Amino acid sequence: MNWDVLSADCLSVLHEVLTALREPAQAAARRLAQCLRDGHKVLLCGNGGSAADAQHMAAELVNRFLRDRRGLPAVALTTDTSVLTAVGNDAGFESVFARQVEALGRPGDALVAFSTSGRSPNVLRAMETAHAAGLWVLAVTGGDGGRMPPLADAVLSVSAASLTPRIQEGHQLLIHILCELIEEAFAS
Repeated sequence: MNWDVLSADCLSVLHEVLTALREPAQAAARRLAQCLRDGHKVLLCGNGGSAADAQHMAAELVNRFLRDRRGLPAVALTTDTSVLTAVGNDAGFESVFARQVEALGRPGDALVAFSTSGRSPNVLRAMETAHAAGLWVLAVTGGDGGRMPPLADAVLSVSAASLTPRIQEGHQLLIHILCELIEEAFAS
C-alpha cells in the first residue's frame, strides 16, 4: 500500500462529496426531512457494505445523530433474516428488498437505495417497486450510477475514478451529512 496514493484518493473523495455533491445532498436531505415531517418513513436497502450503510443511516435516524430529538421512522430492509431468507427461498434473492417495499412502503415514503456499482438486481427491483408504490427514491451509488439513475428521483454518486472502498467511504460521509441536515430540519 502506498500511503501517499491512499491519502490522495481519500482526500479526492472527501473533496468531491463536499463540493460536487453538496447541492444534490442538500436537496436530498430537504426531501427526506419533508417526507419525515409529513409523517412518512424512510426505507433503506443495499448489499454487503451497502447493507451496513443502510443499517447505519436507519440507526442514526431512529435514535439520534448529534441532538436529542424524537425518533424518526426509518427501516433498514437488510436486517430481518427470517424475511430475507423466506423471500430469497420462495421468490429469489432479486426480490428480497422489493417484497419488503411492497409490504411496508406507502405513497409519500422514501427509499434510500445503496449500491457502489449501481447494478445490484435486488436493489434495482426495490427501486422499481418503490416507484410503482409512490415512494420517492434516492440512489446512493458510485461511478456512472450503473442502472440506478433512471430509476431514481435523485442520485448521489461518488466518482468513477474511485475504487469500491473509496466509494463506500464517500457514502459514509454522505450518510453523516444527510443525517445532520435532516436533524437540523427537526431542530428548527
